[in-house]
Amino acid sequence: MANVPWAEIREKFQAALALSRVELHKNPEKEPYKSKYSARVLLEEVKALLGPAPEEEDERPEAEEGLGASDHTLRLPAEVVEAEGPIAQGAVRLAVIEFHLGVNHIDTEELSAGEEHLVKCLRLLRKYRLSQGCVSLYIQAQNNLGILWSEREEIETAQTYLESSEALYNQYMKEIGSPPLDPPEHFLPEEEKLTAQERSKRFEKVYTHNLYYLAQVYQHMEMFEKAAHYCHSTLKRQLEHSAYHPIEWAINAATLSQFYINKLCFMEARHCLSAANVIFGQTGKIQTTEDTTETEGDVPELYHQRKGEIARCWIKYCLTLMQNAQLSMQDNIGELDLDKQYELRTLRKKELEEEESVRKKAVQFGTGELCDAISAVEEKVRYLRPLDFEEARELFLLGQHYVFEAKEFFQIDGYVTDHIEVVQDHSALFKVLAFFETDMERRCKMHKRRIAMLEPLIVDLNPQYYLLVNRQIQFEIAHAYYDMMDLKVAIADKLRDPDSHIVKKINNLNKSAMKYYQLFLDSLRDPNKVFPEHIGEDVLRPAMLAKFRVARLYGKIITADPKKELENLATSLEHYKFIVDYCEKHPEAAQEIEVELELSKEMVSLLPTKMERFRTKMALS
Repeated sequence: MANVPWAEIREKFQAALALSRVELHKNPEKEPYKSKYSARVLLEEVKALLGPAPEEEDERPEAEEGLGASDHTLRLPAEVVEAEGPIAQGAVRLAVIEFHLGVNHIDTEELSAGEEHLVKCLRLLRKYRLSQGCVSLYIQAQNNLGILWSEREEIETAQTYLESSEALYNQYMKEIGSPPLDPPEHFLPEEEKLTAQERSKRFEKVYTHNLYYLAQVYQHMEMFEKAAHYCHSTLKRQLEHSAYHPIEWAINAATLSQFYINKLCFMEARHCLSAANVIFGQTGKIQTTEDTTETEGDVPELYHQRKGEIARCWIKYCLTLMQNAQLSMQDNIGELDLDKQYELRTLRKKELEEEESVRKKAVQFGTGELCDAISAVEEKVRYLRPLDFEEARELFLLGQHYVFEAKEFFQIDGYVTDHIEVVQDHSALFKVLAFFETDMERRCKMHKRRIAMLEPLIVDLNPQYYLLVNRQIQFEIAHAYYDMMDLKVAIADKLRDPDSHIVKKINNLNKSAMKYYQLFLDSLRDPNKVFPEHIGEDVLRPAMLAKFRVARLYGKIITADPKKELENLATSLEHYKFIVDYCEKHPEAAQEIEVELELSKEMVSLLPTKMERFRTKMALS
């Protein structure tokens, strides 16, 4: 190195960095890594010019073969040892080159070589890792090793590296706090080195990446609470440091909302979704940075896809909030319980009083104008459970707005499964809104809307490829007809003398419900059309419910022909007996349909007597 001007070494290093940043699509199609390989050659040349790693014999442990994730220093606090003097300076510069060689090999899918270089980087920096000149490089090397081990699905090893980075960042900020050097600065002349502000910005970005990777690792390990916390912190930091891509940030925030929805934390979910809307609206308005990818504004299809995905997250928010309210207010037959509704109204006052304190505890995104913009979206959407039809209708209309938005991208041609799921959610919105509706005729119309949107879906679906989807839709349509029939019967019961039109309507709804329940049950048969002796666990409850409802439907058919009525009762009894017999043979099934099983046993006991009375009556007439 003594014979080579330092300026030449610096120039080679800068050229290598420039080549490393060349995007893959700008290389020849047959040589996608051409620029990476060229950068690697220059890095190896710089490494050779720097000379061998300096050795301080008294500092090196005996028989040290390598540095792994189990290395004791990863979890222990570091001591501040400044990288001063020619030996230390040489070690740090070599560490920078080893780091870039490691990243280079990972970028070209040579993971083992990448690991080797990154481990060398850590070994060279080990005792200096808490110093201002080395802490950022050390954390970045560990972050990259964390990603590498994660890709190998060695999640615990990845966790060790990433948690070590987090601990080192926290220790550095607590004990030192001044903005550390960015790794390439070790090859820059003094006058070209970064300002403290720029150093701080880059270091904070390194730590944000660390939190982002930890969120992925915790998600993989099914530590969902921790994953959500780290994801939320990452998103918050990205906004604070203006280091984000609007589309990517928005979809991550919308995805996080689903965790909060599942936890029934609707205020937090609403905040994530409102922030997603605001940030997504910035697409194309953010100034280009070195991190900006071609996905920002240049790919309209991706833009519309992400818009549709955020819309689907909003649909889930509205639907889950309405369904949660229904569960809180329904009685044992699924109807509105006025006492429970009154109790929730009383609780509402307390919830509203506590709202401000809850808000202060929640992690908020953005500051200043951005915070105001997010709040403006939030204020238009309720997060408390709806307690009556008008409140439920507000959520329904919002959910329906996002259904139409999602369907703009997720169309039946090209996105069959996604399109069907959106339509099913639309149907579910109508179903839960019907719960809040007190007018039975209007409830019927809502179920009719559900049927109108669901029936066309299964006309062109190949049952061989879409068996599960077909079953879901058949069962849902059957249940919609079943609910409509029950409502029409209730309406008829209030009339002194139901006319033939109402009777015909009830029977037609009955027939349609039976048709779709039977289609569902037939889909469970084997190729020889034989119904299974043992029903799979995944379809056990719906199969038993279908049998129970078919039994009930046969008993509800209105006919003036005693012989036909007797036949219907016999068929009804046959289905009730199937449920009872199956649960006797398979006791585990009884736990799935406790209420329906008890009613089936009761009907198996009562129906034979009723049928005998019919026979006697028929014989006398």
